[in-house]
Amino acid sequence: MGSFLNALRLMRVGFVLGREGALALVDPNDLPSGGRVLLRMGRLIERRDAGDGAQRLAKALTRLGPSYVKFGQFLATRPDVVGVRVARDLEQLQDRLPPFPRSEAVSTIEQSFGLPLESLYIELGEPMAAASIAQVQQGIIADGEATRVVAVKVLRPGVRARFRRDLNAMHFAASQLEHRVPDLRRLKPVEVVETLARSVTMEMDLRLEAAALSEMAENCRSDADFRVPSVDWDRTARDVLTLEWIDGIPLNDIKRIEAAGIDRVALARTVIQSFLRHALRDGFFHADMHPGNLFVDDQERLCAVDFGIMGRLGPKERRFLAEILLGFITRDYRRVAEVHFEAGYVPAHHSVEDFAQAIRAIGEPIHSRTADQISMAKLLTLLFEITALFDMKTRTELVMLQKTMVVVEGVARSLDPKLNMWTTAEPVVREWIERNLGPVGRIEDASRGARSFANMIANLPELTGRVERVAEHLDRATRRGFRLDPESVQAIGDAEARRNRWGNGALWLIALTLLYAVFRHF
Repeated sequence: MGSFLNALRLMRVGFVLGREGALALVDPNDLPSGGRVLLRMGRLIERRDAGDGAQRLAKALTRLGPSYVKFGQFLATRPDVVGVRVARDLEQLQDRLPPFPRSEAVSTIEQSFGLPLESLYIELGEPMAAASIAQVQQGIIADGEATRVVAVKVLRPGVRARFRRDLNAMHFAASQLEHRVPDLRRLKPVEVVETLARSVTMEMDLRLEAAALSEMAENCRSDADFRVPSVDWDRTARDVLTLEWIDGIPLNDIKRIEAAGIDRVALARTVIQSFLRHALRDGFFHADMHPGNLFVDDQERLCAVDFGIMGRLGPKERRFLAEILLGFITRDYRRVAEVHFEAGYVPAHHSVEDFAQAIRAIGEPIHSRTADQISMAKLLTLLFEITALFDMKTRTELVMLQKTMVVVEGVARSLDPKLNMWTTAEPVVREWIERNLGPVGRIEDASRGARSFANMIANLPELTGRVERVAEHLDRATRRGFRLDPESVQAIGDAEARRNRWGNGALWLIALTLLYAVFRHF
């Protein structure tokens, strides 16, 4: 029954995508013959006034609801899956939805804490911004003898059930694609949906966003030009987040920034250097740094809000980022290539020299341009396109980094169109390399290696015992073989038959729905 309901939901999705013209973004050459037939049928029901590119897809996803808006935003971070052109279209998808009533927010707050609203907040205003998962309202709380203004983020009622239902349908569609279209398995559609599900699950627990805020505040406590709001843990729960209200100017309000006499050039430099410092120094960065989430306060400090989407980089990824940026700055393409091989991103059977040659094709045109014409984000995009030719496996954390850098660079250039990205980035990159790859860093690496080796020696007796037990099991299985009882064999056969029946039924239902829509259209 679940598969049947998922098939019905996917029929609606297919109809909406076709009706809004979003299927025009699909390349028929990537589909099998049956898929091309369905694509042609779907395009017959397009609206005559359908827009182009992002307009079509954004309109379709918005019509499908919050889950699909979030899915579109997630796919914008995966150009390796949907292609660079579609990813750029999806970047324009806005997560702005009608707010839910204040009374529902009050009910959620009181249920979360088991207390009346008046005992938590002196005042709670009307919604000021609403997205697919939550909305924000301004509140006032008592702070000793004084009062303090806070931002209150409240989860949208029923959002978990809605996302669960839609994600089940997405997972069903992804599994059918993997099972029936072998050429699409390289895109790992099931893994993409599962990654989205994990991300959304974390976003819907506002305690985790509070923890991200707290961690970044700790990382940035010595940064003079960057700050994040503090968390009110006493008024924070799974469905409610209370934090310091940021009084500042949004970075997309250029006129107010100029009227306040704020140095736009210095602010643009702060945007770039703060992001790189968080990514390299801390390995933990804000992955949704669009202008609506960035403010400048009266002390000209950069302030960030909305920490629902965060990115992490391990030591290997940080070294990779720092060395490739420095390699392009110094035109050391051989070193850039070696870093890819050392990190294990490019298989060893490829030639370092050939890879360095491919990277030179990206780097040399950069040095024939003026500094303000060079895009670091575009550089990384081209780099990932080249590495795909050398069987570089998708690294989700690097794709997230690249996507965030595109946004950050756009924000910085809106403040200072003549921004020299390389001059701005070089101090942060060099500082990290000197600190971590210089003598001090190597001593620390050796110390960590010695501790790991000591732990391995301490665990050696237990590891030896496990190896012996595994060897015994393998020996027994080799001599006796692996056996399945008749009931297991029958159960496996029945399960596979059911899956095939539902899969075929789903495809027929989708085809019949499209045919009906076509005949109705004419």
